[in-house]
Amino acid sequence: MPQRIATIEWEAFTAKQLQIIKEALPKSSRIAILMNPTNAMHARTLPQEQAAADMLRVKLQRLEARDATELGTAFETATRERADVLHVYGDPLTLVQRVRIAELAMRHRLPTMHFPREEVEAGGLLGFGPNLPHMWRNAGKYVDKIIRGTKPGDISVEQPTKYELVVNLKTGKALGLTIPQSLLLRADQIIE
Repeated sequence: MPQRIATIEWEAFTAKQLQIIKEALPKSSRIAILMNPTNAMHARTLPQEQAAADMLRVKLQRLEARDATELGTAFETATRERADVLHVYGDPLTLVQRVRIAELAMRHRLPTMHFPREEVEAGGLLGFGPNLPHMWRNAGKYVDKIIRGTKPGDISVEQPTKYELVVNLKTGKALGLTIPQSLLLRADQIIE
């Protein structure tokens, strides 16, 4: 049962990321997705993102990178196939390679949407996702319950309750983009 709840939450989260992309860049009609095919969550997320893309009338383009050596090829493909935006799925690879991804995005003049704030701080354009420090603090509750004898399988799964929107105006300016004021007013962090 908790897994179904997580899927429902993830559907809404993915749709929200696409809505933010369309609000920031309303003329976007082709969104490339940078995903790691070895990440099981990415495969589960793709159908939900496709459904959200259909509602927003945008075409998705799937790009795969299993490791750092495949990132350059993914960006070349996105450029060749005329992607308007790159949606970077959260993954250990993209987090570790966040500076390189930002550099490739700038070189290819490709705005990006990310999951964790750190990728936007490294030079990505937009980020929307759960506030990870808030989630880590809440993880202490789970540890406390386990130490007190509760079996891990008996602890209910909690969904994130605090999300954050991060906008990198410095990157936007370098790409010649103007981010709508309506989005800036909702941002939790603006990087200038």
